[in-house]
Amino acid sequence: MPHDAAALPANPYNAHAWITGDPRIGAGTWVGAFTVLDGSGGLTIGEGCDISTGAQVYTHSSARRCVSAGAFREVERAPVRIGDHVFIGAGAVVTMGVTIGDHSVVAAGAVVTHDVPPFTVVAGVPARPTARVVLDGDAVRFDPLPAG
Repeated sequence: MPHDAAALPANPYNAHAWITGDPRIGAGTWVGAFTVLDGSGGLTIGEGCDISTGAQVYTHSSARRCVSAGAFREVERAPVRIGDHVFIGAGAVVTMGVTIGDHSVVAAGAVVTHDVPPFTVVAGVPARPTARVVLDGDAVRFDPLPAG
């Protein structure tokens, strides 16, 4: 069945982004094409963020309902909070209930299943801290964390 572009929810960010629910999105935030921003469980995105192409942010999960053949009746929901000046790379996934701290970076393709502290770079599946964001005037460094 063809998809009717007119049926897509209207949003002021990108005509090719899927934004559901009623997310709060801060000033100066950029949303790339083919992103999914699920606000059905409560979504707050801070100011000055970049949400790259194909990123997905979920505030719900129907996994338990599905695998139980409906015996588990509810669709679980938990809010997501993305702080100010957060960069989310292309194809990254943020799962329900996660908080991402201010000035953090989620690498392309990462799957974030736990909270991310401020000024932290996370990468991988599942996402793990790999570096600290260091702001020094107009210079920005990503200082690697010790292997551990």
